[in-house]
Formats: sequence, structure tokens, C-alpha cells
Amino acid sequence: MGVLHTKKGGINIPETEQELITNSTTIRLTDYGAVPDSELDTQSAMARAIQAAAEIPGPVVLDCARGKYHFYPEEAIRAPYYISNTTSEEENPDVTKTIAILLKGMNDVTLEGNGSLFIFHGKQTLFLLDHCVNVEIRNLRTDYHQPTVTEMTIISSGKHYFDARVHPDSRYQIRDNKLTWLGEGWSFAKGPMQTYDPLRNTTWRIDNWLELAQSVEELEPMTIRLHFDFQPNVVPGHVLQNRDGIRDQVGAFMTECSNIAWSDVSLHFLHGLGVVGQFSTNLTFSRMNLAPRVETGRTVAGFADFLHISSCRGKVTVRDSRFSGSHDDPVNVHGTYLRIIEQPAADCVKVRFMHAQTYGFPAFYPGDEIEFVRSGSLTSYASNNVAAVERLNSRELLLTLARPVPEGIGSHDVIENVTWTPEVEIANNHFARVPTRGILVTTRRKVLITGNTFERMSMNAILIAVDAESWYESGRVEDVTISDNHFIECGSREHPVIFISPENVEVDENAPVHQQVVILNNRFETCSDVQILSAKSTRGLVFKSNKILSTRETGKLSCYEEAFYVSACSKVDLADNTFTDVPNGID
Repeated sequence: MGVLHTKKGGINIPETEQELITNSTTIRLTDYGAVPDSELDTQSAMARAIQAAAEIPGPVVLDCARGKYHFYPEEAIRAPYYISNTTSEEENPDVTKTIAILLKGMNDVTLEGNGSLFIFHGKQTLFLLDHCVNVEIRNLRTDYHQPTVTEMTIISSGKHYFDARVHPDSRYQIRDNKLTWLGEGWSFAKGPMQTYDPLRNTTWRIDNWLELAQSVEELEPMTIRLHFDFQPNVVPGHVLQNRDGIRDQVGAFMTECSNIAWSDVSLHFLHGLGVVGQFSTNLTFSRMNLAPRVETGRTVAGFADFLHISSCRGKVTVRDSRFSGSHDDPVNVHGTYLRIIEQPAADCVKVRFMHAQTYGFPAFYPGDEIEFVRSGSLTSYASNNVAAVERLNSRELLLTLARPVPEGIGSHDVIENVTWTPEVEIANNHFARVPTRGILVTTRRKVLITGNTFERMSMNAILIAVDAESWYESGRVEDVTISDNHFIECGSREHPVIFISPENVEVDENAPVHQQVVILNNRFETCSDVQILSAKSTRGLVFKSNKILSTRETGKLSCYEEAFYVSACSKVDLADNTFTDVPNGID
């Protein structure tokens, strides 16, 4: 973004951003009624300021005087949006989102936070960008007043009970010996739970102790005892995190946007799915901090994924950022397969969204290039272009194609939108406190994952999947480089550190799903019988010049057979890797 050459308020401003500031009109949030460092609602003032910015030709800076601002749901904007990987019709039949800050049809706008803290109440989608071009959100911190993931710390345990101290930001009620969590306009009594170990800075998913307990009693305000008919295996000091599992809102949503940049933004809690990019072009995330706000003492920052990129194009860049405390994957980049369910004419196919939590959005536009994909082998067998799209209902679309439909379509075959596949660069980030995977990526364009630190991912640090029977997340990879990363005690016996795992059931080495995955100059530290790499159906797999250090007590991790598993792969190059056993630990 240019060379740093000047400062504003002590913040380095790149040259291109300085030009934007110099040539832009400034709108001040306080001129529209916002009162920083008060308990007043900022919703209406923000809406008025955004409307004023929309009426000004040329670049605009919406300037927020440094301070704390509160956003309440009563005056929020409500509008329906279908968002990938959120909820099914049964889980949440109303797709209306409660939107705190809506930018719709905005061009050349910078939201300048000046280090301000935005506090959101209730359940809200913090930011929603719809058909925007050249928008930057920067120098801002956001948090929930009362997060929808509750927390309590185990303080002691006995033969048939344990005691826990509830975090001050969590509220509860005990009725008939059962605990219900209470929030601003929400409550729940069941849902996913996970444990956080502060000594190892790691989290993992567990059964919900509240659902296993025979009864719950309050020993004193904010301290509870859970009774069981067995001895609970818990550790004092561990933190139990609980949520309801329904992704009815998201942290932020960008749909049909272009050239959107987030820089120096801290998102300290995100309800539902995190920051979602959907059918957008060129998304950049720089110096982000997705982690709990230190002064709160909380351990959770994300209800689900942190960054979820679905069917985008151009380039997706994630760099120099910190991701800590999610309840699902920090970064997930993919497209969506739709199943072919009918061929009404020679040049038409009817397609359907198959996964319960993904449906309703356009999925295709006239002119898009598509490929026909076998569900069994996950290989493509024909290409075409979309001439017209007709929405039949929220699940089904009718596609008219530029050329006749190929013969021999299988009953479960799917279509991938090739046009909406991005280049991806994920560089110099830190990932920690993640119960699942660090990075998921399936895109055919160039992928670079470099200079990152993955700290104790409970599952894979990097997963390259693709499937047409479960999540329907497309598509194949063709150019992936994983270099100069640091993997610290990631994975488990069931979860290789790097997992290339297309879900094809028809496996043929001569018909690979993925191609050209190069893994170079990485450092792997492991203390158990963890596989470093497992790969399937990949042509052009390279694993070279990597360092593997093991602290396991039994045996030695010093042979390729133990470290790697390769199935139906070709042109494989495993060479020049070093194996070191460090029985006394790794410095």
C-alpha cells in the first residue's frame, strides 16, 4: 500500500492512504450526535453520518473521535441476508440480521476509528458491507458488552462435584437445580462446551458438563457447584467456555464488494460466524487482532470461525495478525458446490444447495465459468459458462448455459463456480487457542502460507480438503506453497499437522484431485506420536528442507515412514528433511 512517509496522530500512514486523506472530505461522527465515553446509543448517529458520507462525491473519511461508543440493538438496522455456513432453515428460519453499522453501495470510504472502542449490546452483526467499492476500516477496537460465549473457571473438585467461579461478564439463573445462561435478549441452557488450559495456552472441545450434571447450586454469587453421580475429571484453573451453537448473526459480512481493507482493527468478540466475505473481490486483512480484550480477563474471542471467505475472487490477503480464542477455524477459504438435480433442457440444469447451513445466495452470475465435477472422484469432466440464472427458491437455481450440457451427468454430480476462486496469501500471523484447525483452504489459484506460527492447534494446523457429499466446500488446489512456518505441538494421533484430505471415494493415482502442494523450510515441534503430513490424491507433492523436532519419550521420530502418510499421490518429493529427538524439551 505504498511507502510509509508521514504520520497522523502518531500512526504511520502509507503514501496511498495519505493521498486519500489529503484528497477526501472528512465527516465527523460527533457532528451527528455521537457522544464518546458515554452510555448513549451511537446507532442513530452512525447511520446519519453514513448517510451524509453517501451524499458526498469523491473519497470520504468518516472520522470517529477517540473514545468508547455503545451500540444497542433497539435502533439497529434489520435486513435479510443469506450467509454461507451459518444456520439451516430449521435452526433459524428468519435470516434477518440485526446490523449495527451498514455500508450499502458506498464507494471510496474510510472508517477511521482513531483507536476507539465500540461496545455492542445484544446479538448484532457489527459491520455489514453490501455492494461497496474501495472501503477501509482501520484503527478500531470492538467488543461485546456481554459475549454470547460464557466462561467459568474451575476452582476445586471432589468425588462427585466441582466448583466453578463464573466470569463477571457472564450471567446465569438456576431453576430446578439446572443452570441457564442469560444475556441481553438471549438465553440458553444447552450447547457446545470447550476447555481452556491457561498453562499450555490451548483449548479443546468437550462434552457439556452442565448437561451431564445431576444438579447445580449456587454457593455464593458467581460461584456454583455442579453435582454428578461420578467423579468429574477436571483440573482447577481450567476455564469452561459454553455457547448455544446457533449462528444467527455474524461478526461482519461483506457481500458483492470490491477492494475492502481492514487494518489495525481489534475484534475482541464475534457472535456467530466471524468476519465473512462472500462473492467479493480483493479482501485485505492487515495487523488484525482477533483475541480477547486483555483487561476483561476473558479467554474467548470467537463464537465460531474468525475469517470465513466463501466464493470470493481477486486476492485474499491475511497478514501480520493475531488469532487467539476462537471456537472454530481462524481462516477458512472455499467455494460451494451445488448438486445437479435436473436437466430441463439441452442447455439448462437445475442445481441445489445441499448443506443445511448454506443456501439462499446467488451462487452464479451471467458470464461465470463453471465446471462439472464427479462427486465420487471430485474430478472435473466438462466446463461451460452461465448465460442466465433464475432463482426458483432459496435452495434451487435454474442455470441456462452458453453451450449444451455434457452427456453422462451422475446422480450426485456437482457444479463449481470457477470464476469466484481467489488467490490467497496468509503471511506472518500467529494462531493460538484453537480447538479445531488453523487454516482451511480450497482454491485453484495461487496460495501462499508463509511465516506463520501455529501454536497447539487441537486438530490440523493446515487442512486442504474438498468434498461433494458433506459440507460441499469446493474446490481443488493447483498451486500451494507452505513455507517458513513454525508449528508448535499441533495435531494429534488422529489429526496430522498438515492434512491434504479430499473426500473422494473413487481414488485413482492417475486422476488426482489436488496438484502442486509444496512444503518447504518449515519447523515442526511435536511431543507425541503425531503425523507431520498426510496426503491423498495429490500430484506434485513436495516436502523438502523441513526441520522436525520431537520430545516424545518412547522411540524416535527419525524415519519417513512414521512422519508421513501418502496415498494415491504421484510425483512426490520427500527429501532433505532433518529429524531431531529432543528428550529434554525444546527451547
